[in-house]
Amino acid sequence: MAIQITYRRTSRLSMRIVKNGDVHVSAPIGLSRDRVIAFIEEHRDWISEARKKTSERQQQRNAFYDKLPLTTRAQADDALRRLKALIEPMVERHAKEMGVRPSRVFFKPTISRWGLCNVRDRSICISAYVLLLPEWCAEHVVVHEMCHLLEPSHNARFHALMDKYFPRWREARRETRRVASLSK
Repeated sequence: MAIQITYRRTSRLSMRIVKNGDVHVSAPIGLSRDRVIAFIEEHRDWISEARKKTSERQQQRNAFYDKLPLTTRAQADDALRRLKALIEPMVERHAKEMGVRPSRVFFKPTISRWGLCNVRDRSICISAYVLLLPEWCAEHVVVHEMCHLLEPSHNARFHALMDKYFPRWREARRETRRVASLSK
């Protein structure tokens, strides 16, 4: 277990466990190293439990994304074919309804985001992993990104657009999170 100590302009000691299990400690500037080490020692049980939970979450996450293998050209080509068949009709249908059309739609195997909208060039990127979601949750991702073509930020207007064009968006977001976290 690696421990990284960072001195910052903060009023208290804090720590967190990062994805690889390392411990990151933030300490106020000027606090003695002995006091920081004592803090770490006092929280050994918490560290152990938090590292275990972090490891379990990471294993669940990996198990979810491993359901869509993309390591060979044939796998990637098959995923692209399936993505186009699923997403392109959704984009067409919602483009007519919303009165907005992306300049292009492309796909990447991103795990940090389900979708991304570049408002400058008006393109939309959809994660290949939407194939692991129920179809209505994938549609939520499409509508979400298309709404960004009308409203770049997540403000009240954006939420009103989501309510108008995909009224079940909150439920879809919850289901997407549930599906992605229950992947053991």
